[in-house]
Amino acid sequence: MSVHAIFLSMLCILLGLAKPSSSATDTFVFGGCSQIKYAPGSPYEYNVNSILSSLVNSASSTSYNNFKISLPGSTKADIVYGLYQCRGDLSNSDCRDCVAHAVSRLGVVCPGSSGGALQFDGCFIKYDNMTFFGVQDKGVVMKKCGPSIGFDSDGMTSRDSLLGYLTAGGQYFRVGGSGNVQGVAQCVQDLSMSQCQDCLAEATLQLKNQCGSAAWGDMFLGKCYARYSSRGDHSRDHDSHDDNDNDDEMQKTLAILIGLIAGVALVIVFLSCLAKLCDRKGFFHISSKEDPHSLKAEIQEDRYIEARERK
Repeated sequence: MSVHAIFLSMLCILLGLAKPSSSATDTFVFGGCSQIKYAPGSPYEYNVNSILSSLVNSASSTSYNNFKISLPGSTKADIVYGLYQCRGDLSNSDCRDCVAHAVSRLGVVCPGSSGGALQFDGCFIKYDNMTFFGVQDKGVVMKKCGPSIGFDSDGMTSRDSLLGYLTAGGQYFRVGGSGNVQGVAQCVQDLSMSQCQDCLAEATLQLKNQCGSAAWGDMFLGKCYARYSSRGDHSRDHDSHDDNDNDDEMQKTLAILIGLIAGVALVIVFLSCLAKLCDRKGFFHISSKEDPHSLKAEIQEDRYIEARERK
């Protein structure tokens, strides 16, 4: 392989490393696992694997579904209940990718657990050995509040107006904006619409009480969530700064590596050209494949000829 080919290959590898490794929908939000473990190889394990596969397959065609799995040979105690839900603005392909990633991650977060739940930015999955379909859950699972921006009457009015809009929408998923504040809210669709609005009312109330004058806030309850940001991005705008910092560091590292590789390639090219030039002028005539005994004989013969000429 030529020097140029090696250089281009290494450059392509480095440029490939600069591509994003995952989409924003795969951002981890929270996870929870049951403390009860199932026995390996048990009917319950087979039911868990079956329901997780069903979640991924169904996500290719719809943004929400729930399942009750009891394979042949299972008892009542082996029944598994599970559901998934994707963010309402995702395409079917993005929904499936998010659910598939969540399912694979669940095996790491909750190995052998009889129940587990995982929330990503773009989807939510849950399974358990007890039915939870249609059961209200307004307990706070995760909350985050951004830095305080101080008292801003207009900003607070815009935020409260937005949260009111998200709560009263009569929809399972809603996005909106007021002034420079935007937000998103969503309920798990196993709830009735009245349960959904009740859950969102609690989530928005918690946001006001817990986050106060924060620039952004996330409030995740058991069956719904509400989020807002004064920077105009409901998809975890507050995390983007860390991501940008990491991207900047990666770009700097890549620039240094590419510079080093380019320098090494130039040195190799220079040495290669120098070797060819020297070879043409006869500086390097001896081949590594020559017989050392033959070479010694040639040297002795040259010395003998020189001695006779002197006489």
